[in-house]
Amino acid sequence: MSEGDTGPVGKVGGTRAYTGRVISVDVDQVRFPDGSIGSLEMVRHPGASAVVPVIGDMSADPIVLLIRQYRYAAEQYLYEIPAGRLDPGESPEQCAHRELQEETGYTADQVDHLFTMYTTPGFTDEKIHLFLARGLTAGEAHREADEFVELAPMPLSAAMALIKNGEIQDAKTALALFYAAEFRIG
Repeated sequence: MSEGDTGPVGKVGGTRAYTGRVISVDVDQVRFPDGSIGSLEMVRHPGASAVVPVIGDMSADPIVLLIRQYRYAAEQYLYEIPAGRLDPGESPEQCAHRELQEETGYTADQVDHLFTMYTTPGFTDEKIHLFLARGLTAGEAHREADEFVELAPMPLSAAMALIKNGEIQDAKTALALFYAAEFRIG
């Protein structure tokens, strides 16, 4: 909240409309910067972590471990980086390690924070913490019942081509790959 001429900007009241396994929905009463008050429907999410796993060395064109995951909302399989929501009391880094192992079976010697992003700040408070994982060791995946995942390792250049031709449609994946390619790999 920030202080303006008309009082503090931010939530002044509201009610919980729905509580689910993954999200909750609130109808908040909000004071806007001009002093007016209005209602906003807000999807509340505990946050998530996502990780760009790099297999082997960090050469100019390293192998990144993507997954192809069935997404009901998209009605198709999407290329993604491993990701999942934060458990209560879990740090974003712990979540990145856990999700990498659960979805791919791999563990990482090193997980470095890339950046944190809001997914859709117009209607949700969800933040995704993006990481780069190195020093991978293969193991056994432990996916949730609703996760239908295929491993899709490929050179970073091939993943970037999938973004360019529209085959990677997941925003967190495209942004994390661009960030890793520009600022952390090579």
